Amino acid sequence: MSAIPVFAPQTVIEPFRVKVVEPLPLPSRAERERALELAHGNLFNVRAQDVTIDLMTDSGTSAMSQEQWAAMMRGDESYAGARSFFEFERVVRELTGKKHVIPTHQGRAAERILFGVVGGAGRSIPANTHFDTTRANVEASGAEAVDLVIPEGLDPESEHPFKGNVDVARLATFLETHAGKVPLVLVTITNNSGGGQPVSLTNMREVRRVCDRFGVPLFLDAARFAENAWFIKQRDPGQQERSAREIAREMFGLADGALMSMKKDGFGNMGGFLVLNDDALALECRNALILTEGFTTYGGLAGRDLGALAVGLEEVLDERYLAYRIASTRYVWDHLRAAGVPLLAPAGGHAVYLDARRFLPHVPPAELPGQSVSIALYREAGIRSVEIGTVMFGHTLADGTQQPAALDLVRLAIPRRVYTQSHMDYVVEAVIHVHAHREALGGYRITEEPARLRHFTCAFAPL
Repeated sequence: MSAIPVFAPQTVIEPFRVKVVEPLPLPSRAERERALELAHGNLFNVRAQDVTIDLMTDSGTSAMSQEQWAAMMRGDESYAGARSFFEFERVVRELTGKKHVIPTHQGRAAERILFGVVGGAGRSIPANTHFDTTRANVEASGAEAVDLVIPEGLDPESEHPFKGNVDVARLATFLETHAGKVPLVLVTITNNSGGGQPVSLTNMREVRRVCDRFGVPLFLDAARFAENAWFIKQRDPGQQERSAREIAREMFGLADGALMSMKKDGFGNMGGFLVLNDDALALECRNALILTEGFTTYGGLAGRDLGALAVGLEEVLDERYLAYRIASTRYVWDHLRAAGVPLLAPAGGHAVYLDARRFLPHVPPAELPGQSVSIALYREAGIRSVEIGTVMFGHTLADGTQQPAALDLVRLAIPRRVYTQSHMDYVVEAVIHVHAHREALGGYRITEEPARLRHFTCAFAPL
């Protein structure tokens, strides 16, 4: 009898099984039309009960594990010095290597605290690409948010493996010409606004050397650090034999501090942190925390949240999970690419990004092609996505026209451990359907908008 060859499956299975289920809303087309009307074309204003597949964000939408739920039951809700905080602090400190661990209720709270302390008029914060709330908090302090991503990061069709990289030469020039005006350099991993694209370890080391040359601290926006570490393991030369945890610890070790929304790679429904080594800066940040978030050992979070986040930060570096996570995103990307749907390349970590300008070449950027595609996906299939382009990063000129952003994308952000392959097949089918009938789609205009972060609350009307 001959031996059976070793089984080498091609299918990447979910490294978990379902224990609790939630009914999926299935609104009719008429109900979706009514929801769009009530929301004035803004998908942020659509009720979750009117959404079938929610790909608006991967932030705070993860399914928690049995160990996280168990940790929540053990949560210590003491106002000061709760044991849940010390467990959280231990896990965060072990991962990041930073002396000071400051919990916040989410990432933007950490942004507001940090940039409220180091920002201010006349100062500049360079980054690969600032995300929406990061840019808003920098600018709210009076400082300038400057994007210095490599040129390939602005080319949707480039296959560069690390399109989130900082343009090191431009950074050096910027620090030289803005001496004394840059309180820190920020690197976002992965680079969300640039399509969920990773930053290489090689690039981070180069950025560190430039920061050292000019005496400027380096901080990470680490919301998706584990996904970035996995991309480094897969794509960065010489990193294949290292674990994702080892790579993650080196990434944090290269920085002087970091802020994180733990609603992403922390598997949290709420939570974040700010970590740093500078004693004086930490004191100022803690004082700001107490003023607006809460005491230093809870920072706007319940003890049960801190417990769940400590477990999530450990679980996210499970390489079986990371392999599944990246493969599941790539599954959607591959099927859409094969069908001729224009996408931002290569496939990213947490989301698939549709290139709205190539999707709707007959709709100019000033007429918001990304918003048009997003509305069509919801109207046709009940899929909620988010525009990342002129609505989010452009602005209205004095004559009422739109100043376009560098890219017009539609992000299909995939919540962690939530949807199955059949859900993703449905998404693929819907996107292909909308793309096949793209000539029927027209542009939109903004009818109402706030001064900052307009995409959350503005209103739209078709042209």
